[in-house]
Amino acid sequence: MEFDRLTVEMRRLALQAGAKIMEIYEAEDFEVRAKSDDSPVTAADEAADALISAGLREAFPDVTLVTEEQAATHGLTARTFLIVDPLDGTKEFVQRRGDFTVNIAYVEDGVPLRGVVYAPAKGRLFYTTADGRSVEEQAPFGDAPGEVAAIGVNPMPDNRALMVVASKSHRDAATDNYIGQYGVRDMTSAGSSLKFCLVATGEADLYPRLGRTMEWDTAAGDAVLRGAGGEVVRFDDHTSLTYGKPGYENPFFIAFAPGVLLVKE
Repeated sequence: MEFDRLTVEMRRLALQAGAKIMEIYEAEDFEVRAKSDDSPVTAADEAADALISAGLREAFPDVTLVTEEQAATHGLTARTFLIVDPLDGTKEFVQRRGDFTVNIAYVEDGVPLRGVVYAPAKGRLFYTTADGRSVEEQAPFGDAPGEVAAIGVNPMPDNRALMVVASKSHRDAATDNYIGQYGVRDMTSAGSSLKFCLVATGEADLYPRLGRTMEWDTAAGDAVLRGAGGEVVRFDDHTSLTYGKPGYENPFFIAFAPGVLLVKE
């Protein structure tokens, strides 16, 4: 893979998709439909999916493409693939809460090597550079990157006073019970893959997810977190979360800064 070109294309398509999403988000009203699994879908999901898919297929025609909105057409997984959630956090989008993102990632041998997470309503853009480091771009706009700053996890989290981030839409008693086993300084909630990015920037130390997710929900945020020095492991055995699984479904997982002492279940 040409990582220089991949970075440019993923960033460009994420920004273009974000602009299309915001056109619909800022309209007076938009239609919300239910998919076969009862999750919501809007014109913004579909427009962003079409834009990103066309761009990636043109730029990388020989790489398998997996997207949430075309999930029903996916067969066996490939060793190397691009994976897209064109609008992660549709519930936040529908409720106009702003915590939604565009996610694009590149996976090789089970590892999300590169990714971009763009939160257009918040003006926050996170991505991996060609050499695999993670950055946040300030005031992202247009083809030429603006000012970028390297990001990194909290290198020495205080395990007696951790900052924890959890889901806005999928918080449950099991998650609260797990978090209760740690020394927690404070908690925040966020939607979509922004939770990975808050750990990647050091704004949080720990993000546990004890609920169903799909690989397109997590791959881009996982790539950004890994590029910032963080880790994502399975909840059950603390081995690294891998990609290209049958059905693209994830087990429960924990995203964290490596200095956090994980609780053994």
